[in-house]
Amino acid sequence: MLFFVRNCGFFMRELSVKIGGNGKNMRRKKILYGGDYNPEQWLKEPEILEKDIAYMKEARINTVSMGMFSWAMLEPEEGQYRMGWLEERIEQLYRNGIFTILSTPSGARPRWLAQAYPEVLRVREDRVRQIFGERHNHCYTSPMYREKVGRMNRELAKRFGKHPAVVMWHVSNEYGGECHCPLCQEAFREWLERKYGTVEALNDAWCTTFWSRRYSSFAQAESPSSIGEWELHGLTLDWKRFVTAQTADFARHEIAALKEEGITQPTTVNLMYDYQQLNYDELAKCVDVVSWDSYPVWHEGEDIVPALDQAMQHDYMRCLKHKPYLLMESCPSSLNWQRVSKLKRPGLLTASGLQAIAHGSDSVMYFQIRQSRGASEKFHGAVIDHYGGTDTRVFQEVKAIGEVLETLEEIKGAAVKADVAVIYDVENRWAMEDAQGPRNDGLFYHEAAMKSYTAFKRLGLNVDVISQAQEIEGYRMVAAPMLYLFRDGMEEKIRHFVAGGGCFVLTYWSGVVDETDRCFLGKTPHGLTDVFGLRRAEIDGLYDGEVNGLVLAKDAAKILGKDDLAEENGRDDLVREKGKGDLAEEKGTAFADRDFRVKGYECRNLCELLEVEDAQVLFTYASAFYQGSPAVTVKAFGKGKACYVAADAKQRFYDDFYAWLAGQEEVCPILEGEIPAEVEVSSRTAGEWEYVFVQNFSDREVDIRGLNFGDDIEILYGRGDLERLQAYGSVIMKRKMEGEIS
Repeated sequence: MLFFVRNCGFFMRELSVKIGGNGKNMRRKKILYGGDYNPEQWLKEPEILEKDIAYMKEARINTVSMGMFSWAMLEPEEGQYRMGWLEERIEQLYRNGIFTILSTPSGARPRWLAQAYPEVLRVREDRVRQIFGERHNHCYTSPMYREKVGRMNRELAKRFGKHPAVVMWHVSNEYGGECHCPLCQEAFREWLERKYGTVEALNDAWCTTFWSRRYSSFAQAESPSSIGEWELHGLTLDWKRFVTAQTADFARHEIAALKEEGITQPTTVNLMYDYQQLNYDELAKCVDVVSWDSYPVWHEGEDIVPALDQAMQHDYMRCLKHKPYLLMESCPSSLNWQRVSKLKRPGLLTASGLQAIAHGSDSVMYFQIRQSRGASEKFHGAVIDHYGGTDTRVFQEVKAIGEVLETLEEIKGAAVKADVAVIYDVENRWAMEDAQGPRNDGLFYHEAAMKSYTAFKRLGLNVDVISQAQEIEGYRMVAAPMLYLFRDGMEEKIRHFVAGGGCFVLTYWSGVVDETDRCFLGKTPHGLTDVFGLRRAEIDGLYDGEVNGLVLAKDAAKILGKDDLAEENGRDDLVREKGKGDLAEEKGTAFADRDFRVKGYECRNLCELLEVEDAQVLFTYASAFYQGSPAVTVKAFGKGKACYVAADAKQRFYDDFYAWLAGQEEVCPILEGEIPAEVEVSSRTAGEWEYVFVQNFSDREVDIRGLNFGDDIEILYGRGDLERLQAYGSVIMKRKMEGEIS
C-alpha cells in the first residue's frame, strides 16, 4: 500500500455543539453511557432492582432506555393504564444520578389488542394474515393501531413529558417490515396517484406494455407478490418507497401524539446496520437525533475488517443529519442470534465503544443491562449476567469504559469534518439488486462501497457516507461505486462538482437507469459521457472464480508520474504555491514503478467494455477477448478530474489509486506518516481543538512509530509513549488547530 507524507495546516471545521435540535436536558456535558433496561421483568424481585442501581452506579452508567417492550405492563387491559411501576423506577434511578431515555412501546403490541382488533396484524406478501406473535407484527396503515398507539403515547407524555429524569424519547424500536393488507393496498394506490397523477404516466414509468401489464386505473395496482406480479421493476421499486413513506408517516404520528401533550425532550429512532428495507434518509427527517444498533461479527478473521465495516456504518448514521448521533445498542458480550455466539476478546469492547465516539457518537449504550431469565434473548450478552455479580470480566470492562468516558466529556458534541465522501444509496441498491442482470447472484454493492471507504480510511482520512439526496459540494473527492440508478439530478450534481474543481470517481454499472428503473436511451453513463470522456459499450458478467486483471496502459506511467492533470486543470499554480509538485510526481512515480505491467491488479464479477473518446487511459484489461481495452481512465474536466473504474478490482487497486489521487488533490490526512494495516485513525473537532483517535483493531501489539503525532499534543487516553499500541488498544489526543478560530 502507498502512503503519503504531507505538511499541511489544519482548517476550521463547522461543528454542532449539542446532540438534539431541542431539549435542554441533552446539553448535559456527560457522554451518555448505559443501555436497555427492563425492570418490568423483575418487579416481583425488588432486591434485584435495588442491586441493579448499585451495580449501575459502580459501572458509571448514567443513562438507561426503558419501556420499549412494556405495553402489556403499561396497559394490561384496554384503557387500563398502569404506569406507577415505571414512574417509580424512573424516579429512583434519577435520585441515583441515572437518566432515562423513555421509549414508546409500539414495537410489540399486547395480545389483547391483536385479539380485539385483528386488522392490526400484518398480511404477508402472499396475502396471508399473520397471527399474534413476534415484534413488529402490526400494520402501520391501520387506523385502529394508530389510534391505540396515539393514546398510549399521549398517556406517557402526560406523565413524563416534563419529568427532569427523562432526557429523550425513543420512538418504537427498530422500525421495519411491511404489510400487504387491504388497507395498505388502498394507501399504496393513493400514494401512486399522488406521485404520477395519471395512470398513463404510471404505465410509461413502469414500462407496463411489456408482457401486457398495462393498468387502466390506479384501482388495479397492488403490491408485489410471489403469487402475482414480482418482476415489474418499477412496481417493486415504488412499493419499497411507499413502505418507507408509510413507516415514516407512522413515526411522525407517534411523535405528534407525544407533542400534543407538550413534551420538551428530543426524539430518536434506533436504526439498524446496513438495513435494506427502508430508506433511512426519510426516517431521519422525522426525529431530532439519529441513533443506531451495532452488532458486528468479530474474530472470524482480521478484526480490522469488521471494524472498518462498522466505521462506515457509524459515518453513514452520522451523515443522515450531519451532526452527532447516538450508539443506542451494542453487545457487552456475545450475541445469541448470530451463527456462532463468539465472546469478545479482552479490550475489544473498549475499542468498539471508543470507535463510536471517534466517528461522532455522543453515547455508548448496550443491550442489555440485566440478562433476561427466559425467552428469545436469555443468552444475549448483558452488563449483569445470570450469575448476578460484579466480579465478572465483562462487568469490569464495562466499568472501565465508564470511567474512561467520564474523562472524555469535552468531546461530546464535537463535529466530524471530512474532505472525502462515498455515495452509498439504498434506492440505488433496491433497483440494482432487482434488475435481473448483469449478475443475479452477487452484485456486491456493499462490498464495492467498502473498497472505496477502506481505501480512504487507510490514508488516514475522515469519510462521509452519503446518499444521492445529499449535496456533494464542499468535498475534495467523492467516490460513487455502482451508481446504477440516477435520482435527485445526480448527473448535474456530478457535472457541477467536477467542473468546479472536485475529483469524482465513478465505477462500472453507473448511470444506467432513471428513478423508475427505466434504461436511459443513448450514451451512458447518462448525461456524463463528455465529463468522463467515454461511454459504456458492454458489460461482462464473470462466473464465480473467473478472474481478469488490470495492467498499466501504454504511456500511463507518464500520466501517473507527473502532475499533467493538474496543469491541464489550471491548477499548476496551486501546486507550485504549496510546494507540492514534487509530491505528486513522487507519488505517481511510485505508483507506476511497482511492475504493474507484469502483476497488475485482479478483478472479478463485472468488467465493462468502454469506448474512450478523450479520457486518458491508465489501465487496460489483462485477458479475455477485450484484452488491452481501457479499464481505468481519468479526464480533466473544467477545474476538476473525472475518474472511471470499469471493473470490480480488488482492494489493493483502490488503496493505491486513491493514494495517488489524494496526493494529486492535496487531501490532508489526519496524521502524517504510515498507518499500520490494523489501525484506524479518526478525528472530531470542537472550537479550536481537534481530538485524534488512533485505534488498534487486532489481538497483537502494533508499532505506530511510523505516524507523526507532532509535538504540541495532549494525551487524553492511552499510553503516552506513542510508540506501540497494545492489542485492541486506543490512544486519544487533543491538539490545537491552526488557522482562524470562528
